[in-house]
Order: sequence, then structure tokens, then C-alpha cells
Amino acid sequence: MSALLISLLLIIALLPSCASTVARPRLTAVFLDVGQGDSCLFLLPDGTSMLIDAGPRSAKDAVVNSLKESGIEKIDYLVFTHPHEDHIGGGVAVLEEFDVGQIYMPRTSHTTKTYEDLLLAIKDKGLSITEAKAGKTVVDTTDLKAFFLGPTKNYEDLNNCSAVLCLTYGKVTFILAGDAESEAEKDMLVAARVPDADVLKVGHHGSATSTSDEFLDAIDPEVAVISVGKDNSYGHPAQKILDRLAKAGVDVYRTDVHGTVTLTTNGRDVEVKTER
Repeated sequence: MSALLISLLLIIALLPSCASTVARPRLTAVFLDVGQGDSCLFLLPDGTSMLIDAGPRSAKDAVVNSLKESGIEKIDYLVFTHPHEDHIGGGVAVLEEFDVGQIYMPRTSHTTKTYEDLLLAIKDKGLSITEAKAGKTVVDTTDLKAFFLGPTKNYEDLNNCSAVLCLTYGKVTFILAGDAESEAEKDMLVAARVPDADVLKVGHHGSATSTSDEFLDAIDPEVAVISVGKDNSYGHPAQKILDRLAKAGVDVYRTDVHGTVTLTTNGRDVEVKTER
């Protein structure tokens, strides 16, 4: 057999093993330290981006600067979980500084000056709002899926109206619970839409009224992130929630302790880095 033919056979034999070592694109989730509030940036494997909430108004510059440092020019998917100021306060600044694709918000009759300013900014930019509700799909590709687990219905309590997002890349699933409390958690469980997740963004900054035993058992996360302000006046996170997470063997990261928390995954493993 000629040397050339042997070489060709060796190359062909090696092709499958070479292909298997090609690195998968990575997904990055950046839980920004915005004080007492929420903001999470997803850098998706296909080069698009998703921002979940924009923190309080006091953190608007921090949010905008963090997005710019991440190389963001356009936010392809912008989700406001509910109209409380600590989640939408930086929204106007974000809309002013970046191009935006699709906007998702739950339907609510809640009105404040901050909320009205946000709606006006959305209108001025010529954008429309897609209702965030249980079962609504945001992204659906072979490797990446994102949809809303809640709200399953209308609630008097605005926290329970939170858009709860489930995002899966490969075999890794994130659930971001907004400020959903135990009533909304129960309704999501009854609707049988809550999958196991690797990462949980803990509801309502670790409030005692969220992250029920039943909800935590259903999700069974390995990592939990609590977005919370240092020495806040609400007593967040509640000690009983920290104890509940510890008992479940969950690794907990807090923005008041660790600063910005960054999770990176190839769809199989999750790497966690903290600012401090």
C-alpha cells in the first residue's frame, strides 16, 4: 500500500475524533451587582444577547457601562419581569443607549411614574411589547430554548405577576424567578411547567415569601444566585431561605457579598466567577 494511501486512511480515521474535540460555543450569564434590584445579561452562543431587568434607577449607569464593557451594541431580547422600580428603573437609560429587538413584559394595570416613563421610552423608540406569560416562547433552536414559566394568571400582588424565564442551553437550564412569591410558585407547579434546573436566580431577592420548599424541590438547582443590596432595609435575603438552600446542598452566590456573578457554560458544565 502506498504511503499516500496510508496517509489518507489515517486522516479519515482521525476525522471523527477531531470533530468531537471542537469546542462548543459558550453561553455567559452575568448577574450584575445593581444593589437592591435585579439585572441579568445573557450573552447567547449565537452572538445575540438578552437582558432580564435593568436594575433600579440608581444603578442605571452601572448597567449601561457593564453592557458596553461586554461589547453590547444591540439587546436582541429585553425582558422586564414586572414594573417595580428596582427592576425597571434603569430601563429608560438602556433604551436610550442601545438598539433593542424584542421587548417582553407581563400584562399589568400597575402604574407609577417610573413605569410610565418606561412605556413612553418604548413608544418613542418605535418598539412594541410582547406579553410575557406562561408558555410564551422567546427562543427555540436546536441547542437553545427560552420560554416563560409564569405568570400563569393575573394576580393582585405585582410580585406574583413576575415573568419567570426558563432558559436551556444544551443540558444546562437556568430559571430566573423575578420577584415571584409562593402563590405564583405553586401555580407554576400545578401547571406542570417547572423543569429541573442547574441554576436558579432566587425569587424576590431571597425574601421569606419566595423559594418555597416545594418549588425548590421541583427545580433541584446546583447553583443559586441572589441579587440583593448590602444592608438593605428589607432583611433580604431571609435567613430561613439561606438555610433552606444550604439544606438542599445548593451553592449560593450573592451580589451583596460576591459582587457581579458570572456563569459560563458550554451546555454541559457550568463555571462560576465572582467579582470579589
